[in-house]
Parts: sequence; structure tokens; C-alpha cells
Amino acid sequence: MSDVAVLAHVERAEALAAAKHLIEWLERNGHSVVLPPGEAAVLGRTELSDDDQLVNGRAALAVSIGGDGTMLRSFDMVAAAGVPVLGVNVGHLGYLTEFEPPHLIETVAAALAGDLGISERMMVSANVQRAGDRDAGRRAGESDAARGAGDGTDEVSMWTGLNEVVVERRDPGHTIRLEVSFDGDVFATYAADGLIVSTPTGSTAYSLSAGGAVVAPTHEALQVTPVAPHMLFDRSLLLPAETEIGLRVIGERTALAAVDGRSATRLHTGDELIVTRAPYQARLVTAGADSFHRVLKHKFGLKDR
Repeated sequence: MSDVAVLAHVERAEALAAAKHLIEWLERNGHSVVLPPGEAAVLGRTELSDDDQLVNGRAALAVSIGGDGTMLRSFDMVAAAGVPVLGVNVGHLGYLTEFEPPHLIETVAAALAGDLGISERMMVSANVQRAGDRDAGRRAGESDAARGAGDGTDEVSMWTGLNEVVVERRDPGHTIRLEVSFDGDVFATYAADGLIVSTPTGSTAYSLSAGGAVVAPTHEALQVTPVAPHMLFDRSLLLPAETEIGLRVIGERTALAAVDGRSATRLHTGDELIVTRAPYQARLVTAGADSFHRVLKHKFGLKDR
């Protein structure tokens, strides 16, 4: 029997109902269930709450019930431990949530039996280096907490995501200036509303809306896409996966950094965000190698001729 983590969108009644149904089935069949604290509280199963088990990877499978946002939260919790995530879609059509609620039980049973595939996806990491103190990663005499106060950020200096790292303007109506370097060599200075560094999986998220290319999710690369650039060069760049990308704030305007939609930190003049591939991969449960193409075709309304 297996330990199974269940994560759900706590504000969607359909997701909570599906989670409850799955938990009951897992327990009837001898499996152990672990829940994040939020789901445990809403479902009235606080005895199943165990953050340590989620992070330490003792679960054989994580089932994410919601949309792509719930999937990103699931990977944030379990990807470092190598736990595969099975996505069940109860919202709009998503690229990560491949399975549907009517087939929930049979799908989870197949995953636990090893009858479904696992797609390995590269992730992205971001590390902040503060101006005047690159080695320590923070400005002398001022903590990250103080520098980020009021913007919902915390004291950590490194973040990991499945989709993208974004550096964007803080003040409406103003651009930010970012000096972009690749492997330590300065490439260009961008004046833009922001800049996105995305993984292939994240190419269909924010990067796509900013004009980036659609990249097959199992490809290994980092894509740099400017957001509303105020310059002649406005192209998206596809770089080798091992490239170290530096995003340094120049000028006087403060920028904000976010990873997979989560606020990370505030960046001041001279601060640099170093973006690289993450040291581990996400593991996504999938029905087949062509599932991404089917979703892409459906998403864009592409028809056979």
C-alpha cells in the first residue's frame, strides 16, 4: 500500500468534493493519505495534515485537484523530493491538469499500479544578489525582510518554479531598466514593463501572452521574453538550458520578482536576479507522449482539415 498526498483548490466546491471522494477510496483500499494544512482544515481531516511528509517525499504520488495554479503549488511542495504529480482538472482547460474528475479513481489506481507514464520537466531557479554584497546575497546593514516589506515577500534568497521567473515594474505607467547578461557577459539593457525567463513548460503561460514561442514541454531550454519592451529589439530568445541569466536593475525604479506567480522579492538599483535551471526536475503523471499536442490543439481551437 502507498502513501498518497492529496492537494485541492480549497475555493472550488467540485475540487473539494473530488478530494473527499478520493480520500475515502484511498483509505478503504489500505492507502495512507497526507494533506497540506489548508486542505486538512477545510475538509475537516486535520489528523491527515503533515507538511514534513510532503516535503520529505515519503508519498508515492501526489494528486492535484484544481487547475494549473494548484499544480504549480503541488510541484512547489513535492518536486524537490521527486514525488510525481497527477493533475485532475476542475477548472478551465489547463496544460498541466490532464485528467478529468469522472475518471479520478481509475486514473489514480492506474498511477499507483505503475500503468501511467511520467514526464520529466525541467524547472527554473532564481537567486537574488544584493548590490554592494554579492557574496552574502544581501545589502550590508539591511535585511531582505526590510527591503521587501510591504510587498508580500519573505526573507529567502532563492526560489524554484516550474513555469517562469518574472521581473516586472512596481509602479504603473513606468518602465524598468534591466541589464541582461548570459553566463556573465552583458547582452543588452532592456527598457520594458518586465522580463520573463520561462521553462518549456512555462512557454504556454505568461511568456505566450507576451509573444514568446510555444516550446515542447520535454525540451530543455530557457526562454527570455520581454514584456512590452520600449526598444527596437523585442524578440524572444531561446537559450541553452545550462545558461546562467543575470537580470540586474539599473536606474532608480524598483522592480518586483515573482516565481510561478508567487511574489518573491523587491529588487532595488544594482540588485541582480540570477536565473538558472533548477537542480531537480518536476515529475508529471501523463497518459501518453502526445497529450501536450492534444491540449494545445484544443486550447487554440485548431481543426483537422
